[in-house]
Formats: sequence, C-alpha cells, structure tokens
Amino acid sequence: MSDQDYLKDISEIKNLINKSSRFMSLSGLSGVLAGIYALIGAAVAYYIVDNSARGYLILDGPVYKICFAILIGVAIFSVGTGILLTTRKAKKNGEKVWDNSSKRLLFNFLIPLITGGIYILIKLNQGVYGNTAALMLIFYGLALVNASKYSLGDIRYLGYTEIILGLICAFLPAYGFWFWVVGFGIMHIIYGSIMHFKYDRT
Repeated sequence: MSDQDYLKDISEIKNLINKSSRFMSLSGLSGVLAGIYALIGAAVAYYIVDNSARGYLILDGPVYKICFAILIGVAIFSVGTGILLTTRKAKKNGEKVWDNSSKRLLFNFLIPLITGGIYILIKLNQGVYGNTAALMLIFYGLALVNASKYSLGDIRYLGYTEIILGLICAFLPAYGFWFWVVGFGIMHIIYGSIMHFKYDRT
C-alpha cells in the first residue's frame, strides 16, 4: 500500500470520527432568515419607539413591553425556522436530528446562552440596562464558540465576531441598538449566506 493510500485512509477515518462526534446538518439558510427576522423586528421596534410619546425606551412603559414581545417573536421565528430547515437537511443527508452529537451541541450552546439571559434579566430588574445589547452579543458569541466544538467549526468565527461587537458596544452603549442590528441581523445574513453556499449546495 502506498503512502497516498495511507493518507486517504487516514482522511476517511478522520471524516468518520467528525461525523460521529459532530452535528453537521445545520442550515445556512436558517441563519440568513434569522438575520432577516432580526432586521424586520429591529425596524418595527425602532419605528414604534421613535413615534412614541417620549421618543425613547423606558423599562416600565408599554412601549418596552411591545419591544420585548417583538424580541421574543424574532427569537421564536428564528428557532422555529432553524429547527425546520435543519431537520429537512438532516433527513436529506441521512443524519439523525436528535442523537448524541445534536444533544451535545444543544447542551453546550444553551449553557452560556441561558446564563447570559438570566444575568441580563437580573440587571434589567435592577434598572441597569445600558449594556443590554452588549451582553446579548457577548453571551450569544460565547454560546456559538462553545457549540462549535460539536458542529461546523465555522460557527466559531461568527461567535468571535459577536463577542468583538459586544465588547465594542460595551464602550459605546449609546449605539447599542445599532450594534444589535449588525450582530444579530447583518452578521447572520453574511454568515448564513457563506454557510449556505459552502455546505448546503453540495
């Protein structure tokens, strides 16, 4: 057996190990749609706040409740779309949607995300909301980096980007809304497009 055959065998073994330990059927298109949902939600929230009596957001006002509902709606639509398209892709690839690799992916993604969500709610309850957008970006980025070990490695680059945006946003809290738009809207569309053309079309 030649050296080339050995290298080929090693490459095939490596691919089998990756497939057994990583969930590879994440849909790039779901990232694009999540970004679009975020941009639509941000545009609606901006319009509502800008045309409200005060013209700005306060935590105990009805406008805040509407904006919070919009945020939840964006999250629900994004998660729902992600599950639908990822399930479809997994079936197409002959991969189980709910197995050990997808469980590890979800578990490692949710640890930083839930931790960050609880911390943000604590700060909001204390009346501290200047760095809400920064914290959302940072914890979401950490969740992506943590989950990338159990899925497409490219996810970590989106995670790094979100963390960097969050840290810059922490220095410029007055522009938190726009950093949120870039991080959850534009970056999702860019990342999702790259992943779609790199993996979904093969």
